[in-house]
Amino acid sequence: MSSPHVVLHNPNQNHLLAAMQDADFARLAPHLEQVPMRLGDVIYDSGDKLHHVYFPTTAIVSLHYLLENGGSSEIAGVGNEGVVGVSLFMGGDSTPSRAVVQTGGVGYRLKAHLLMEEFNRAGPVMRLLLRYTQALLTQMSQTAVCNRHHTVEQQLCRWLLLTLDRLPGRELTMTQELIANMLGVRREGVTEAAGKLQARGHISYRRGHITVLDRHGLEGTTCECYGVVKKEFARLLSDVRQRQA
Repeated sequence: MSSPHVVLHNPNQNHLLAAMQDADFARLAPHLEQVPMRLGDVIYDSGDKLHHVYFPTTAIVSLHYLLENGGSSEIAGVGNEGVVGVSLFMGGDSTPSRAVVQTGGVGYRLKAHLLMEEFNRAGPVMRLLLRYTQALLTQMSQTAVCNRHHTVEQQLCRWLLLTLDRLPGRELTMTQELIANMLGVRREGVTEAAGKLQARGHISYRRGHITVLDRHGLEGTTCECYGVVKKEFARLLSDVRQRQA
């Protein structure tokens, strides 16, 4: 009998892998390598040639754009709904962004040439990956709009909700400094915004741990950007069949 504390991992915990048709998945499954994805690990850096793509299951990866002055801002996040390394099959084997593990966990990696072979079959896998990429582009563009037009409090709510959607529970391990780097804002702004959310009873924050107490409260505080991203992912990917983990 398994210990209740043992977490069993399966590639089908990643929604894209679970959405593949049986024959397509069977070709890739023997080559999927389970890998730890530790908090702060750099999956790839700006300009790196992509040798693998990563399908997170319990981890979340943040895609950052780095400025020459050392500043950075998150342009998108990838969790169990997606794949890290879309530039590989979108016409290039490198990217100007950096991919860093935001929430530690587990994922599966696949050698780049194997995914390209599957993509070039121009069948269901290609169509699935392109639909995911369209949803990812929506997340990127909405993040840019949100960072320009909405308050830090609204941005924080959006970020918390999108992160929460990728996790099984309601607890996040994340310091305010890291969140500030994600949002591209000053730490003081995050401290003030988090304080307001805590005062309303929406979250509890203590020593780098955030617990969401009132999800509906966050949804009522955030801007429309969260809903736009969530609806687009649902529109593009919710109708595909999911293989059971």
